[in-house]
Amino acid sequence: MSTLAELLADNTGLPGEAADHLQTVVAEWQLLADLSFADFLLWVPVTEELQPDGGDFVCVAHARPTTAPTAHPEDVVGTRFTVQEHPQLAKAMREVRICREEDPHWYRDLPMRREAIPVRFHDEVIAVMSRETNLAAPRVPSPLEIAYLGSAGDLCQMIVDGTFPPNGSNATDTHTSPRVGDGLIRLDSSGTVVFASPNGLSAYHRMGHESDLVGTRLAPLTRSLIRDPFDATEVSHRIIEALDGKPSSRTEADSRRGAVVLFRALPLRPAGQAAGALVLVRDVTEVKRRDRALLSKDATIREIHHRVKNNLQTVAALLRLQSRRTTSEEARLALAESVRRVTSIALVHEALSISVDERVDLDKLLDNVLPMVGEVATAESQVGLSRKGSFGVVVAEIATPLVMVLAELVQNAVEHAFPAGRSGKVELIVERSARWLDVVIRDNGRGLPSGFSLERSDGLGLQIVRTLVESELRGSLSLRKVRTEASSPRVTGTEAALRIPLSRRL
Repeated sequence: MSTLAELLADNTGLPGEAADHLQTVVAEWQLLADLSFADFLLWVPVTEELQPDGGDFVCVAHARPTTAPTAHPEDVVGTRFTVQEHPQLAKAMREVRICREEDPHWYRDLPMRREAIPVRFHDEVIAVMSRETNLAAPRVPSPLEIAYLGSAGDLCQMIVDGTFPPNGSNATDTHTSPRVGDGLIRLDSSGTVVFASPNGLSAYHRMGHESDLVGTRLAPLTRSLIRDPFDATEVSHRIIEALDGKPSSRTEADSRRGAVVLFRALPLRPAGQAAGALVLVRDVTEVKRRDRALLSKDATIREIHHRVKNNLQTVAALLRLQSRRTTSEEARLALAESVRRVTSIALVHEALSISVDERVDLDKLLDNVLPMVGEVATAESQVGLSRKGSFGVVVAEIATPLVMVLAELVQNAVEHAFPAGRSGKVELIVERSARWLDVVIRDNGRGLPSGFSLERSDGLGLQIVRTLVESELRGSLSLRKVRTEASSPRVTGTEAALRIPLSRRL
């Protein structure tokens, strides 16, 4: 089964940020499916060079509701539709609005209602969601159904507006936050409860609230039920922030009666108009013991990374001590390079020791590594380091070899591109898509020596780089001499181009 990232890489040319946004949409959309009593399918237009006839859409993800029968019992991920087969998809992208079919659509003897919802990111429609409701099982309107569908409608409009999911959503919070079936409370713009699902009401009963919730101000009520003053302030503040249009993450609190409850507040601002908020709640008292066991395992993994980092720092300290005692300049330089390499690996483990999902923010990590590399520049030859573009978050198995490769290439440029007494600059240019991570390390130094060959180079740094790129990263590397200023033909530099696949299938 292809993953969403692999399907996006195979069928689109979306940039990395857009692909990440679709990942966030898919992380959030079970909420939409449950509120809508409908299936949600994510469609993307196939890149022109991959479809000679033009006009195809491919389904890259599918969510079924837990609150109603599915409209698609079979797997539809990977299915292609033309514009003629599903005209609402292209219409929604073109008109940037929710498009609904006038008549029910029949699919495998099942009547369904289809709606196309454009997914906007940075003022551009990058995909379309279709909301497909099974009409075979008639539903009797109820306060719960009316509240659910109204909330779903507001969130779908926010997807069209580009305000849901919000930028910077935490995937870990999304996957572990309460679901619709756990308990849902709808607030109006003043923070007053206008609807509470039976499970939402039960969660507040466990916390100590004996009467109905409708008509109460939820933030001050919740504050009064939570035992710890800090947690009480935090939860009520999150609810108030959601009413003000600010997204919030999952929060956990213990009530005065001993119940443990998860909260998540979501702002509702369709078309930019304040419409209140949704508060998802879940009573997790009974499963807290299992959660503690999982947290203990996660803490153990992070502790291992922490200890590895400490051990590597000890190794680096021993190498520094050895370099001070040696009288050979060549040995001293070799030990200094070893210290830098060990320290680079230690920084990756330090980042993993505070990560909860074995992923690393490479931008933050390189902001610590690159200044350390730049210290090799002599006082007579000042070299400026800069970065353009974002690496984003990568998995741990990529982070360690990639950081080492980048550190080696930058060090190589700083050490060998500039003669003594000359200043210069080294620039990292990063471009990330759903399929590839492309990095260019460019300097304005003396350029490559005549007859240079990467394959025949016997330098240890480049040998390390080649081994890591080919065996660990499964990527490619090229070095070439470039002209950095068109008006001055004599000014040249070197450009190292690194391409790393982000999909396991490449």
